[in-house]
Amino acid sequence: MSRTARTVSSAVAVALALGLSACGGSGGDDVAADAKQTLTVWAMGAEGEKLADVAKEYEKDHPHITVKVTPVGWDVAHQKLVSAAAAGTLPDVAQMGGSYMGEFAELGVLEPVDTGRFDEKDFFPAGWKQGEVDGTAYGVPWYVDTRVLYYRTDLAEKAGVAKAPTDWKEMRELATAYQKKAGTKWGLSIQPSGLDTVQNFYSFLYSAGGAIVDDKGEAVIDSPEAVRALEEYGSYFDKGLANKSVPPGYDVVKDFGNGRVPMFFGGPWHVTLLNEGQPQIKGKWAVAPVPADKTSASMAGGSSLVVSKDSEHKAAATEFISYLTGTEGQADWYERTKDLPANTAAWDSGKLADDADLQVFKQQMDTAQSSPSLAKWTEITDKVDQAIAKVTQGKASAQDALKTAQSEIEGLVK
Repeated sequence: MSRTARTVSSAVAVALALGLSACGGSGGDDVAADAKQTLTVWAMGAEGEKLADVAKEYEKDHPHITVKVTPVGWDVAHQKLVSAAAAGTLPDVAQMGGSYMGEFAELGVLEPVDTGRFDEKDFFPAGWKQGEVDGTAYGVPWYVDTRVLYYRTDLAEKAGVAKAPTDWKEMRELATAYQKKAGTKWGLSIQPSGLDTVQNFYSFLYSAGGAIVDDKGEAVIDSPEAVRALEEYGSYFDKGLANKSVPPGYDVVKDFGNGRVPMFFGGPWHVTLLNEGQPQIKGKWAVAPVPADKTSASMAGGSSLVVSKDSEHKAAATEFISYLTGTEGQADWYERTKDLPANTAAWDSGKLADDADLQVFKQQMDTAQSSPSLAKWTEITDKVDQAIAKVTQGKASAQDALKTAQSEIEGLVK
């Protein structure tokens, strides 16, 4: 999914009120894959712009297929999908993030994935899981992303540290050394409060062995592991190693470039942003796996491709998705967008195999964890955002804040 895309789960109730509960039309007779036809495709954000170019290449080899790509902004994507689902006008193929999947699967408007055609073993486990709801796959992984640690190697050397931190203790020590010995303003940039604070917290939560909701669908955010993770997260603010007041829309790239912030957790797109926007620090930074507690684990993001249950072009849609998610299509998509391939075989050759930084992301994806595909997931994570803010602002202990969140989330998962 896009970096900041969110879902509004109340839309489920709206759509249900419009008569979509557990339905979805048959779509009539499916048109054969080799028949002349037009496929409608919605893709979000920058992906929507780039996919139109791929579609033109696809049409050259499949002259009987016209692929009509509609770019949709992430800010309006959810509402457009909900409205289309209610009206029975979803496109044949749509890009869908994990936080949308449970919602639209519940509405009954998605066609289950043909697991005879698409093998989950070809994809990162966390990428495949994002497309599953209650054990049924509705989305084929298109691209993935995860968070790793970015750190200034030149400032670390100045602080007397020669290697990347591998665990929580080493990360705290490096953050402290950056401030005291290298003169940085902060030791680590992590979000203190606001929308999607949980995305920074995941690296701590998952590495501690915690979760928000377990595999049984039960809330577990007040577990000892989760409390330990939030205590560790909060300690950076208590010790003045992280900024308690970060303005909305803050971009860490500039402060990483000027040395005010020497460490942050970032995604693969930050590699390009740093190379293009902060050329003065080329060769002075590196990426490393998330420092471990019980393990090194990060969040899994990305997007899947789904087929509408009402589509009359399911065969052709499946062929197009197979092209986009196959080894060659994935390598081509990376070259066009720098989105990380969800198909693991695409990492075995070319730049993806040769780039040490990119291989760190692959290593992190092997242990990354995806969020459950629950219709109310946004409401659930909002409760965690609130708990984190209480701790970073010194208004509650980790245990008390998560106890409150646990009670609130229990009411959302029943």
